[in-house]
Amino acid sequence: MKARSSVIAALALVAASAAHADINVGVTVSATGPAASLGIPEKNTIALMPTTIGGEKVNYIVLDDASDTTAAVKNIRKLISEDKVDIVLGSTTSPNSLAMIDVAAETGTPMISMAASARIVDPVDEKRRWVFKTPQNDAQMSTAIVEHMTNNGVKTVAFIGFADAYGEGWYEQFSSVAEARKLKIVANERFNRNDTSVTGQVLKLVSARPDAILIAGSGTPAALPQKALKERGYTGKIYQTHGVANNDFLRVCGKDCEGTLLPAGPVLVASQLADSNPVKKSAIDYITKYEAAHGKGSVSTFGAHGWDSGMLLAAAAPEALKKAKPGTKEFRVALRDALENLKEVPAAHGIFSMSPTDHLGLDQRSRVMVQIQNGTWKLMR
Repeated sequence: MKARSSVIAALALVAASAAHADINVGVTVSATGPAASLGIPEKNTIALMPTTIGGEKVNYIVLDDASDTTAAVKNIRKLISEDKVDIVLGSTTSPNSLAMIDVAAETGTPMISMAASARIVDPVDEKRRWVFKTPQNDAQMSTAIVEHMTNNGVKTVAFIGFADAYGEGWYEQFSSVAEARKLKIVANERFNRNDTSVTGQVLKLVSARPDAILIAGSGTPAALPQKALKERGYTGKIYQTHGVANNDFLRVCGKDCEGTLLPAGPVLVASQLADSNPVKKSAIDYITKYEAAHGKGSVSTFGAHGWDSGMLLAAAAPEALKKAKPGTKEFRVALRDALENLKEVPAAHGIFSMSPTDHLGLDQRSRVMVQIQNGTWKLMR
């Protein structure tokens, strides 16, 4: 009888464990290397994410890929094969995220990228059906920049961007929108994230005498061409992308960034938004949580991209839990399907509504134009 009771107790324990399985979330971010100013606030944000979803405990396994593509691929493989995660959040940069797509697809593991390139989710093919992302697309932000340029008398523009997927994606989208709006691109240059000089490229840009220059970089490395342009006496309008929307960029670029124009997510200037703005409440919710942990003025748009990946997971997981248990192939499939069907999910950067052909799900509510004034971000109205 005693042996029979022990067996029954053991079976009950197994049943209880099966009924309550932890959701394991793998995270890879660029907390060191050239993209560290982006990856550090993302890493900090993970600690603020929900620890329970749908009644199940959530575990976050966080790795640093050091802004390196090879390391990002190793990280996602480790998270999936060794840590048995149900979903992967990351990485920080477009090259890293693009390199991770194959692993997500071959293992059938949903992935939410925190990087901007439209190529990460577009087109939604057999591989990208497993991949989602939170930052606004290059095309959305390019349209905002071109509209501002044409509305302010810009006729000619020069371009300088990263010599990687971020820069190439931006040029592809920006040049397409510019052509449609009869805006002439008179120079097109590239630089590397770890370069220490862009003198040659800047001389070519200045000699083309454009009305404006767009710098397509992210984080602190994007300050390099801007400082070089100021040194060469360029006085036209300078635009940056949403890839520089953090205080580290302001610190490194200093007075050379005064007057710079850029599109950004509403979270960057949340307190300046009208109360009627549909994103204001959810943006301020994130800011309040982050600043409570890291101090006033510490929040960045990049940490907010990480926060939004957590909001998407929190919205999708309860639906997936109705169909399968965490730790199974069935749960990963159900989680992917739930992410693809999310509608009107409020987050720090916008309102997300996914579909089988749109794995970003943001509309024009996710962007504003901002100018750097007196070392701070000022909403352009």
